[in-house]
Amino acid sequence: MSVLEALILGIVQGLTEFLPVSSSGHIELGKALLGTEAADNMLFTLMVHLATTLSILIVFRKDIWSLIQNIFTFKWNAGNKYIAFLLLTAFPIGIVGVLFKDDIKLLFEGRLLLVGCMLLVTGVLLLLSKLERKDASPMTWWRALIIGFAQVIAILPGISRSGMTISSALALGVSREEAARFSFLMVLIPIVGGSLLELKDYLEAPAQTQAESLPLLVGFLAAFLSGWAACQWMLRIVKNGKITWFSAYCFLVGTITIAVALSGFGS
Repeated sequence: MSVLEALILGIVQGLTEFLPVSSSGHIELGKALLGTEAADNMLFTLMVHLATTLSILIVFRKDIWSLIQNIFTFKWNAGNKYIAFLLLTAFPIGIVGVLFKDDIKLLFEGRLLLVGCMLLVTGVLLLLSKLERKDASPMTWWRALIIGFAQVIAILPGISRSGMTISSALALGVSREEAARFSFLMVLIPIVGGSLLELKDYLEAPAQTQAESLPLLVGFLAAFLSGWAACQWMLRIVKNGKITWFSAYCFLVGTITIAVALSGFGS
């Protein structure tokens, strides 16, 4: 992998992990446009995921520290209940990820037509977020579980995880600020879990999967800085009710991707 490829893929991963345009879909597009399989390098994938995790930890450091303090009160309070909600959202995607790991990998093998179609679906979901209920409701067990199942659908390349979970939360009556906050905090669990699985695969992989240190560093820094910026930007976008802006982008890129796929580009 070249330094330029690492820079581009790192920026794409950081931006699209938080903006509602699908990081997995854009990584597939990046691989096709760059004509490289660099994104399949397990160590690189691990590094950029750790970078986006670090960006979440920094942006939400006060919230996370408050939740950690709540754990050590050893009391059932609002903070620990919130942690339980976050853990509940991880069960659906955890079960699917473990049971269908190999099948999920098949979705990420240059399936540009699937990516394009799912980007169009993401565009529709973002438009539907306009139907949010005006009477803000608190997070509950069943709302957290439904948002968790929404995250499972976002496994499909081209379906935005943040778009799916935030739109679902808004449809369930959760306030804009809380929908964005909950969406970003809940992703920490599957990202960390997925990173551990990637680390396991990397340690078990043959020596030829090793990568050069400079591209890894560039990719990590690019993903971290772009992720940190995108996370804060997305919080403001949701708060101001402007998430539907990205629907036009998803429709445009999805249509172009479908056209490229049908033309046989990269096949």
